Amino acid sequence: MLDLDPICFSSDCPSRTLFDQIADKWSMMVLAVLGDGPHRFNAIRRRLEGVSQKALTQCLRRLERNGLITRRVVSLSPVAVEYEITALGHTLQKTFAELHRWTLDKLPDVNAAREAFDARKLNDGFLGVPSAETR
Repeated sequence: MLDLDPICFSSDCPSRTLFDQIADKWSMMVLAVLGDGPHRFNAIRRRLEGVSQKALTQCLRRLERNGLITRRVVSLSPVAVEYEITALGHTLQKTFAELHRWTLDKLPDVNAAREAFDARKLNDGFLGVPSAETR
């Protein structure tokens, strides 16, 4: 079990905000993309299938504000912006790689648990995840 100070569970704890900002799916994926070198906005967006322009812009701003990436204006015609991971951002690479490896390794177990849960709930007359019709 993790040995966490009880203050970490307080809504006032600054670590909660930082954790929320670095542990969301887009932040982790952006840092993974930038792990192999600087990229322009559209190159990042092409790699992250399904991310909206707004969501990616917000994510990049949060990461830049937290010191995990840098933003550099490239003076070309037209002007372009390039993002690069910082030394601080690189410190998350190993942790994120381990988390990604865990998701790949444990996905069959998670899928089996989901199927067992859904089967139990179906027998109870309730499916754990609302369908589009019931939302």
